[in-house]
Amino acid sequence: MSPAPIAITMGEPAGVGPELIGRAWTHYSASGACPFFVVGVPEIISARLEETRQHIPLKVHRGAGAPVPTPEHLTIVPPEGALLSDGVRAGVPTAASAGAVTGSIEKAVSLVREGAASAVVTAPIAKEVLYGAGFVFPGHTEFLGALAERHWGGKFRPVMMLASDELRVVPVTVHIPLSDVPTRLTSDLIVETGRIVARDLERRFAVPMPRIAVCGLNPHAGEGGTMGTEDRDIIVPAVAKLRAEGVDIIGPLPADTMFHPRARATYDAVLAMYHDQALIPIKTLSFDEAVNVTLGLPFVRTSPDHGTAFDIAGKGVARPDSLIAAIALAGKLAAAPTP
Repeated sequence: MSPAPIAITMGEPAGVGPELIGRAWTHYSASGACPFFVVGVPEIISARLEETRQHIPLKVHRGAGAPVPTPEHLTIVPPEGALLSDGVRAGVPTAASAGAVTGSIEKAVSLVREGAASAVVTAPIAKEVLYGAGFVFPGHTEFLGALAERHWGGKFRPVMMLASDELRVVPVTVHIPLSDVPTRLTSDLIVETGRIVARDLERRFAVPMPRIAVCGLNPHAGEGGTMGTEDRDIIVPAVAKLRAEGVDIIGPLPADTMFHPRARATYDAVLAMYHDQALIPIKTLSFDEAVNVTLGLPFVRTSPDHGTAFDIAGKGVARPDSLIAAIALAGKLAAAPTP
């Protein structure tokens, strides 16, 4: 039995997401297959494709029944409700499109829950645009966690991982000011994150005994407390607790020596203490190929590791590499048996 296709959300209409979806469709359809359909407003997607000179036949799927993507047409599933369908210009975001953005994400998750899709790949969104329309979540990841609770019940703790062939990194604290990191970082948060990472590396990535390395917060991992006490008082107890639970984990380690090739060969994933500590190394190593994977959810979700790129939207120069990699990884993870 063939797996269900992947649902890709259109992302921010004024960004590069819709045009990259077209390029991804061309990439996959060239082989005579297409593993995904798009959830979004047909008029918006059509306009972005036309603007970037992509002459792709579109097929809109409405009503009951699972959408069936083909290499002959880019299949589009509209989200629910009356949504903005025109007047959006590439590179010019507007809060009027917020309902279309969030509605597309909600629809994609519901299709996975119904079995009509095997995974969700999300094109980039502009959080500041959504905030202006009353969006209450810090970002995509937290919104997906709330949707998981709505559709599956229970509580879920989504964790952001950036993954490529060279490196996997997880920021323990994510979208908060750097000045808030020392007060928001706790042993419990590190332990909870480490458990989810170890479990999903084994369950979804088929890593039998995941090896996890933990970055120190301060230079030289605190140098025994002389360069900050957080490493000694917060990170060391968390690592000890995870190790006592059977997790193969080491740290805290000085972050400036963790990402060269010999160091990367000693672990399967890194727990970083804050956003840029995780994202700078992976974007340096794999800027066009890295994929954002959400761990801790009852479904597979990936996304390209870049933003809306308003400055180049509509110019036809955005590269689809990361989106293509996100689709490939979503398919691989969705096909993996999960105990």
